[in-house]
Amino acid sequence: MLKNITLNQVTGILTTFVVVLQLVVLALLAIVGVLAEYPIWIWLVVALSTGVASYLGIKFFVDKFIFRKIKVIYKLINKSKKSLSDDESKDLFQRSIDDVNEDVVTWAQRKESEIAHLTDLETYRRNFVGNISHELKTPIFSIQGYLHTLLDGGMHDERINMKYLERAASNLDRLERIVNDLETINRLESGKFDLHKTQFDLRELAKDVVDDLAFLAKEKNIHLKLKDGASKPFTVEADMESIRQVLNNLVANSIKYGKPDGKTKLGFYDMDDRVLIEVSDNGIGIRQEHLNHVFDRFYRVDTGRGRREGGSGLGLAIVKHILEAHEESINVRSTEGEGSTFGFTLRKSKK
Repeated sequence: MLKNITLNQVTGILTTFVVVLQLVVLALLAIVGVLAEYPIWIWLVVALSTGVASYLGIKFFVDKFIFRKIKVIYKLINKSKKSLSDDESKDLFQRSIDDVNEDVVTWAQRKESEIAHLTDLETYRRNFVGNISHELKTPIFSIQGYLHTLLDGGMHDERINMKYLERAASNLDRLERIVNDLETINRLESGKFDLHKTQFDLRELAKDVVDDLAFLAKEKNIHLKLKDGASKPFTVEADMESIRQVLNNLVANSIKYGKPDGKTKLGFYDMDDRVLIEVSDNGIGIRQEHLNHVFDRFYRVDTGRGRREGGSGLGLAIVKHILEAHEESINVRSTEGEGSTFGFTLRKSKK
């Protein structure tokens, strides 16, 4: 009965209680003969008058000390949308207290979630600033050291001048890669990355990527090839250049972290309306505690080796964002010392 009670009903119940109490008092007075001096209708009028007065008094009390405070809280809850109008205020007075309480609890939970999200963003911002500062300082300090050495007389020493210029140029190239990758990440996260979806043969794209990275595989003595199942053509619908970047980043990472005489393979698997693409290797692998972070910005499983290879630390983050823009996801499974497999799906062309 009282589960969905409203403020109006609270006023009515309190008034009824007061009136009943008055009637009980009048009845007791009538029994003891106190009311004999006046006609019964006078006492009825008195009872009715006091009942009305009680109702108005209780309503005033509820409105001033309960309803107005609830209204202030409710306005605060609805501030992001709009303040309560007069009509909405009347509706609030007639709403059940349980409903109002539920709104307050829901609002509090939402605010708690928003605060937690803002805290996570602040932590992420601090980590990002720290990471990017660290990434940029390494090539900047290297360039600074090489150039100052040359300016201090090294430019006239034929044994080191060209070597230091080449190293400075190499670090400048690394800075350019970091800046370009940051720009790509920013466009992907801000929603300004426009996909130009076309239909293309996935096998032909994979062959181009393998051919482009053949020199890198040869330098690392890595055997790079398409699996037998990848000989079948698969026509997919996606942004071809973005998917080229995804494959290029995954294959290049596999080669960089591969073992001498190791293997990197690309495989395609038919999954009804999608194609599963996997890049697998028998390289150094990834420890389990790192698997949940490999797609984070600037996260490196092997910090020293990653920097020696000249990567920006953003490659896998870019891969993840590109696939999310395609409404697809990427996963990784790996065993330390045995190798890793990165897999993602693409939607087949309907034609």
